Formats: sequence, structure tokens, C-alpha cells
Amino acid sequence: MITTPTPTPSMLRALPAEDRQRLLRTGREVSFAQGTRLFEEGGRADRFWIIRTGTIELDMRVPGRRPAVIEILRHDELVGWSWLFAPHAWHLGAEATTPVRAYEFDATAVRLMCREDPALGNAVAQWVGDVLAHRLRSARTRLLDLYAPYGAGSTI
Repeated sequence: MITTPTPTPSMLRALPAEDRQRLLRTGREVSFAQGTRLFEEGGRADRFWIIRTGTIELDMRVPGRRPAVIEILRHDELVGWSWLFAPHAWHLGAEATTPVRAYEFDATAVRLMCREDPALGNAVAQWVGDVLAHRLRSARTRLLDLYAPYGAGSTI
């Protein structure tokens, strides 16, 4: 089981209450059965989710091997950040490992809201940027643990 040493930045803690409520009003509730692939690495990133219940694994293709699980996401975590940055293509894959309930957001609509309201745009960019930084650290650690000769503790 993969554990996350520090929590992923939460929208509930990252965005001011008014911005959070405004964003949540644009979302819709969705459900995914266990085993559902939400997206594949390289696919078009046209939406994102915030998990209400359940777990989702983020994975990365590794040539000649099974996909490497990078991180397990849970309640209140953001699924997908690629929607915010051109070329809007997924950098990882994602699969529901349990039944999942989530809020789903249309990326184009949220990007438009962010352009129209620079304060909201700045808050969303900061939140997603914090999530991205966390995910990059997790991916590095996980890949070193899986494939480096001495694991993540290596000084090589």
C-alpha cells in the first residue's frame, strides 16, 4: 500500500469560502464503479474531479512493465491537474479502486471563470500548483522506490 507522507492540498483549505462555493456550483455529482478508468496518459484533459468518497489510483506507464502506481487519492482530493495547463493532455492515468462518488467539473468552463475573475484564477492556480508539486514529489519517490538500485534513499 502506498502512503502519502503529507496531505495533498485540499480545495476546502486552499480556496476562500466564496470562491470554493462558486466553483462547487459549477460541478456535478458523478459515480464510478470499482475498476473504471477515468482517463489515460496522453488523453484529452477536459475535466477534473474532487473525490467525495472512495479511492482512485494515479498510475504511470512504464515501458515493458505494468503501470506504476504513483499515488492513491481519497476524500476531498483533486483528481487531475492537466486540464489547467496547455496542451491539456493527461500526464498520468487514473482508475477507481473502490466505488467512487465525486464532483466533476468541466475544464473549459472553469478556465473561463478563472480568466474572467483574476482573483479566482490566482486562487485556483495556486491550489492546482500546490497539488502538482505534491504529485511530482510523490511520483519521484515512488519511481525511485520501484526502479532505483537503492530506492528513494539513494544519494546516487
